[in-house]
Amino acid sequence: MAFEDVKAEIGLLLTRMQNEPEDRHELYLQLSEKLNELKAYGMPIPQDLQDLEDALAEEFTEEAGDPA
Repeated sequence: MAFEDVKAEIGLLLTRMQNEPEDRHELYLQLSEKLNELKAYGMPIPQDLQDLEDALAEEFTEEAGDPA
């Protein structure tokens, strides 16, 4: 997949995240997948997207450890 295609898909994912907050976990997984594709192609990862992925990962890790 071309770099521009991956960037476009990430843009769509971010738009969906704003419109469908109840699917944050699925969107996190999809974002991670797309960022991993960029890494596999040796493309640079935009820092803001890396920060978003890290923040979501931390959020879901905290939720998984929360017994409530």
